[in-house]
Amino acid sequence: MATTRIATTNWEGSLMEGAGNVSLDSSGVGKFDVTWASRAEDPNGRTSPEELIAAAHSSCFSMALSHGLAGAGTPPESVQTQASVTFQPGQGITGIVLSVKARVPGLSSEDFAAAAQTAKENCPVSKALAGAPISLEAELLD
Repeated sequence: MATTRIATTNWEGSLMEGAGNVSLDSSGVGKFDVTWASRAEDPNGRTSPEELIAAAHSSCFSMALSHGLAGAGTPPESVQTQASVTFQPGQGITGIVLSVKARVPGLSSEDFAAAAQTAKENCPVSKALAGAPISLEAELLD
């Protein structure tokens, strides 16, 4: 069954002086302010497209890794993923770093690294972001 999720941005003014907000319509969990300065400089309590992409990527990757580990018979106790999306004005998104730390009883570091790599390659958000270089740092916790 396919699902569609909806977000809406309302923007007023020019790129540099204007401002807007993005609402997460499907879930209704919030409306977030966005400006050029929050994207290219200091966030100052506002979000950016790149932060929203980071949120989507970290959650998708965590789900994909958890699913893959469970399917291999080693379900994780915990998975914590940080996605860092770098934006360079004039160039766009120049890179994404996924940093994952997980507790997976009975799994070797090598097998964890392989599972993390598979999740990175197959997570739907990774596939959607294939135009940007995506790197991975994976740490298995004791």
